[in-house]
Amino acid sequence: MSNRNTQANKAAARERIRAERERQQKKERLRRQLVVAGAVVGVLAVAGGIGFMVLKANEPTGWEAAKDAKPVAPAHTQGKNGTEILIGDKNAKETLEVFEDIRCPACASFEQSTGEALAKDIEDGRYRVRFSMYTFIDDSPAGGEGSKNALSALGAALNISPEAFLKYKAALYSAKYHPEEQVDTYGKDSELLKVAASVPELKGNKAFETAVTKGTYDRWALDMGALFGRKGVRGTPAFMHDDKKLTIPQIPQQQMTQAQYYKLAQANFRKMIDKEFGPAKGSGKPDPGKGGNTGEEGQNGIREGEKDPTASR
Repeated sequence: MSNRNTQANKAAARERIRAERERQQKKERLRRQLVVAGAVVGVLAVAGGIGFMVLKANEPTGWEAAKDAKPVAPAHTQGKNGTEILIGDKNAKETLEVFEDIRCPACASFEQSTGEALAKDIEDGRYRVRFSMYTFIDDSPAGGEGSKNALSALGAALNISPEAFLKYKAALYSAKYHPEEQVDTYGKDSELLKVAASVPELKGNKAFETAVTKGTYDRWALDMGALFGRKGVRGTPAFMHDDKKLTIPQIPQQQMTQAQYYKLAQANFRKMIDKEFGPAKGSGKPDPGKGGNTGEEGQNGIREGEKDPTASR
């Protein structure tokens, strides 16, 4: 081979090596650029994700979020934000107001002993009942969320029907399910649904169950609870007719069976109601509002032309 060919071959080889080196260098620069760009995108994505998580973490949840939620009132309610629960014959001339808190042990005792008597008066059309359901026990030293949560569930029951509301309220107050005041059992949706399974109208009712688990009526429960102190009532159970507070005679402090206690409690409730509204129809007793015996303290019961304070609402 000539010297000229040898030199040409060497030059060609060097050119190929140089071209390959440049190609590899370009490839490496491109790789680094892609790595850097990917890192930047990753950092931005992480930063964005962190920012999103921070925002989500700072968003109110639970009952804090319910304060800003749009009010949704159950069916069968009246008044501002649906905070008037009136149950009974719309033609009834009288309205009894009942104030309760689901966690209240005294309210549970009243329901267990006298709830049936109250329900019968409603059914007979003797009067309507306006229920003011409070949640103040949650804000007491007992703490918790059971009063609010149970009230929200009661709203879901009321949305089904007034009958479902009354039956569910009775079940929540029952000796079988009602917890001690210090125990926040009703703060759990699962417990509320367990009690609801004992109410025919609510058992397996998907609309009711969804409303409970989603907290559809949480804001409504807060609006109801905000009525605490209305007409000066700050304890439960309480009863009013117009602006007059009614008082159930006390049961003597003596040893007795549960059946005896329930009988006395019902009798004392009847005394309070008869004194204020007059005897029930068919009782055979004179009607104090019709010129008969006025009873204790001269109270006249039903008065001619007496106006239902909620009739115009």
